[in-house]
Amino acid sequence: MRGTVRNGMSAAELARTDAWRAGWQYLEAGFYWEAHELWEPVWMALPAGTPERALVQAAIQLANVCLKARMGRLRAVFRLCNIVQGLLEGGGWQGCAAMGVRSDRLRMILDRLRDGESVQQIEIWRVQNNAQIGRER
Repeated sequence: MRGTVRNGMSAAELARTDAWRAGWQYLEAGFYWEAHELWEPVWMALPAGTPERALVQAAIQLANVCLKARMGRLRAVFRLCNIVQGLLEGGGWQGCAAMGVRSDRLRMILDRLRDGESVQQIEIWRVQNNAQIGRER
């Protein structure tokens, strides 16, 4: 799936790649490392300084937060939460969507993890509310 990403693709094209879409499916299924691995080439293909690149980096780091939370590494969770928050606030896309992802959904997961909820609690909430983690419906 990583092979669906090529340098020179627009953000809109990258948002439609199998790597980007499958990464969200992996994240929602609890395969955080795999989501990160799929998203890395998407991040590398985007131009520096764009809201889309900041978003992909925030998604990659959010997957890392979820992995560290599952591992019980709370100091790493809080450190990474600060990184994700900085990307969300500084990415130039607060309150809107980039690459089919809404910043408020990512922020909700971030806030719940920061408040001490486990990844499992968030996954249960997501299933009960039929909610996707970040993608637009």
